[in-house]
Amino acid sequence: MADVNRGNRPLSPHLQIYRPQLTSVTSILTRITGNALIVGALMVVWWLLAAATSETYFATANAVLTSWFGDLVLFGSLWALWYHSLAGLRHLVWDYAVGLELETAEKLGWAVVGGSVVLTLLTVIII
Repeated sequence: MADVNRGNRPLSPHLQIYRPQLTSVTSILTRITGNALIVGALMVVWWLLAAATSETYFATANAVLTSWFGDLVLFGSLWALWYHSLAGLRHLVWDYAVGLELETAEKLGWAVVGGSVVLTLLTVIII
């Protein structure tokens, strides 16, 4: 027999019920940064392809990459690269069943976020 109260309650847990945890947010962000790195990689490949094609085509590609938009995309790609790398190292540690305790996992999550910001700024300053 069909449940009469089905319309009055959620069918499954929803985002309104559960508070996002740092580990779940960093996991989702790892997937997003992995896909976002494709945009930066395509821009660099376009720039290299333009350099091999002609001077006028390279001038166009170079103008885009050195504009504020290109700087923003490349800066974001740099952060995404550091973030994705550090998150990958964290998952490598977890594959050995180390750091799975809630408190340690939370500290590792903050280390990935903070470390990616610090390493991005250091890279920009040095280069």
